[in-house]
Amino acid sequence: MDYFHSVTLDADRCHGCITCVKRCPTEAIRVKNGKAMIIKERCIDCGECIRVCPHHAKKAVFDKLDMLSGFAYNVAMPAPALYGQFNNLDNVDYVLNGLLDIGFSDVFEVARAAELVSECTRMRLAEPECPKPLISTACPAIVRLIRVRFPKLLPHLLAIRAPVEIAADIARREAVEKTGLAPEKIGVFFISPCPAKVTAMHQPLGSDHCSISGVLAISDVYKPLLAAMNKIKQPKPLSECGLTGISWAYTGGEATALLRTKYLAADGMENVIKILEEIEDDKLEDLDFVELDACFSGCVGGCLNIENPYIAKTRVRQLRKYMPVASNHMKDYALDAADYCWNRPVEYDPVMQLDNDLERAMKKMQETQRIEKELPGIDCSACGSPSCHAFAEDVVEGTARMSDCMFVLKNRLKDIME
Repeated sequence: MDYFHSVTLDADRCHGCITCVKRCPTEAIRVKNGKAMIIKERCIDCGECIRVCPHHAKKAVFDKLDMLSGFAYNVAMPAPALYGQFNNLDNVDYVLNGLLDIGFSDVFEVARAAELVSECTRMRLAEPECPKPLISTACPAIVRLIRVRFPKLLPHLLAIRAPVEIAADIARREAVEKTGLAPEKIGVFFISPCPAKVTAMHQPLGSDHCSISGVLAISDVYKPLLAAMNKIKQPKPLSECGLTGISWAYTGGEATALLRTKYLAADGMENVIKILEEIEDDKLEDLDFVELDACFSGCVGGCLNIENPYIAKTRVRQLRKYMPVASNHMKDYALDAADYCWNRPVEYDPVMQLDNDLERAMKKMQETQRIEKELPGIDCSACGSPSCHAFAEDVVEGTARMSDCMFVLKNRLKDIME
């Protein structure tokens, strides 16, 4: 089965600039023949290329609202980040009622499941054998980054399912009990701030199943939802989450819910990679928990949102004052411990190594080092690779030629002319 990717390239819009090439955290993009190309095996669907592309050549794949017609009963699962997209919002019930008005039969807030995961994480941290620091797994792009670039840190991953996965299980179960319909006739749709969570639905990590029927983009739902919200005079009380749950919308929200002081929260891929390198070098052993978000400011910074992440974060924080601390507890749900935990390990994906055979890999590494010495070392990316080192690897792998480097070509032409 081919691996599903939620980040794709529109070649017609691509100008062949190297903006995305330089920013990709797994060096998954090259420019060939004037167009960018994505190395699918390396892509972690973080959406960084979508965010930085000045020509909008990168785009996300997600489901559409018309998919609701394929089910008899549809449950909307709004991400906490959705609440930060609306100006002057002082009651999340307007959002939840609006979702009902645009075609959903029911709503289940992902923030409710986030409160359960926070409680479950507190229990995990209290266990004597818990590795320190424990690394959050709520952001699927971070989990995929670790499995391809930082395999040493895999034991540090929090082996608890993401809130959206737990929310989907509960939402589907409650819908079956409420309607009497068969599970396959119920649609459970996550309204997502980022493409990484679209990929997580198709290829869940740490789990062999996913109860989500489809993933909609916040940017796609925003206009019809806003129109519906503007017509609501007095919303029905539907929200069942507290400030602990909606705080997961921004960086630090998950970590502060653990009621511990020895934690670190970082956002943005460049910052995240620096922190992971520090953990790998055993420099952060005194920490209990590390929360890492691929997007700046956390989920409110996802590229499927419509609002500035800093404004959205401020709005979500303002909503907190109208809410209880937490409204959901593990004892209130008929879930076993296994329902919260991964049922399969996340394993190292060796897409960054030169070869699976150690002897061949060593020879390729030596050849890479030899080639790299002939290069200027300025990482200009004019060759279409993200760095001189990456270009040397591409030459060794046969996907690039030495003459693709303008400095090498210039020197060769100079030698010929002399």
